[in-house]
Amino acid sequence: MSRKQVIILIIFVFIIVLLNNFFVKFFDIPVNFRTKLAMRTNNSVVSSQQLFNLTWREIRDSYYDSSMNNQKWSRWKEHYRGKINTDEDAKVAIASMLESLNDPYSNFMNKQEFAEQNIDIDSRVTGIGVNIASIDGKIYILSVVDGSPAQASQLKIGDIILKVNGVDMSGKAISEVASVVRGPINSVVELVILRGNTKITKKMKRKEIKVKTVKSYIDKQDKDLGYIQITTFIGVDTAKEFVQALEKTESAKGLILDLRGNPGGLLPNAVFISNIFIEGGNDIVSIIGRNGYRNRIKAQNTQLMIDKPLIVMVDGGSASASEILSGALKDYHKAKILGTRTYGKGMVQQIVPLPNGTGINLTIAKYLTPNGTDINEKGIEPDINVELTIDDMKANNDKQLIIAKKELKKMIREE
Repeated sequence: MSRKQVIILIIFVFIIVLLNNFFVKFFDIPVNFRTKLAMRTNNSVVSSQQLFNLTWREIRDSYYDSSMNNQKWSRWKEHYRGKINTDEDAKVAIASMLESLNDPYSNFMNKQEFAEQNIDIDSRVTGIGVNIASIDGKIYILSVVDGSPAQASQLKIGDIILKVNGVDMSGKAISEVASVVRGPINSVVELVILRGNTKITKKMKRKEIKVKTVKSYIDKQDKDLGYIQITTFIGVDTAKEFVQALEKTESAKGLILDLRGNPGGLLPNAVFISNIFIEGGNDIVSIIGRNGYRNRIKAQNTQLMIDKPLIVMVDGGSASASEILSGALKDYHKAKILGTRTYGKGMVQQIVPLPNGTGINLTIAKYLTPNGTDINEKGIEPDINVELTIDDMKANNDKQLIIAKKELKKMIREE
């Protein structure tokens, strides 16, 4: 890829972001999952009762299901009228309201939790530097970041996290575990892990970890194969890093795009990458808000289309923006999907700043793949199903990647 093409691609990223903001403003359907704009803190200070009332109104006016899960929403305002005396009271009351929606993606964030969202946007994490997965109710360490507190404490792939600061992690969602592992910089976190039959206690100081969201290489054994991994779509540098990865793998005759464990992030990043593989004028994703309006986000015409054999790797940790990208590529037969069924998160959230430095993450729409498929709680089934076991991970035997390379070689030969 020439320098000129790279510059054009980067400009194209900004065009996609501008289009995204256009939809937000003029269609009243915030199509971004999490945007820098939405991260602005509301610095106004109000009473705890007012905080509750404002949150109640925001949910009433913006939640994607106007029936509010078939309940009379006004009952919450009446129930808590004059009863909210502290911000903790407000947090408990708001949590109760949101729980009644039976929506795992809508939640209230206190001042610290809301501030941490800005760190996520900048691809920075204050924690210990591990990637984790939940398998059969147990939390396994999948990888350890170089130079991290976890590496210094000799945590290893395959270790099971039993407790964090004395709290049992069995059966907890990955997001719950991540939230307690993270914390203020230089604060201490204690983990109890299981390695084989031995329980080990580790104490670590949290530090700020800069996460590179895109990694790439040309296969050493077969120069025809290029590999690009996107760990998350949340970073503001993800699109730029993807452009660099394309340049690095330009000589490859086929590509493996690894979205395993990618929980999603910024919609413009997913749209931008989809647009590189999908012809202009075709739908990439459709967003449906509470008013039922179907907002189709279409690919734009570009001379920088990449048309080469493509394998997309997914698993149960591939969610949200990952499913938008893999769903679009699958619907247009632009790639073979390999791995296991994806998570199945077909809902769109918007982060709404509230007074007192707080905020809510609120579901405001759902999305459909180009074929009109609703993948929420269903996921995307791979074309080639390949399971990866704990024994495989412990032995550093990436069976899914091995089979992906074999399949890609076959696709290249058939070109």
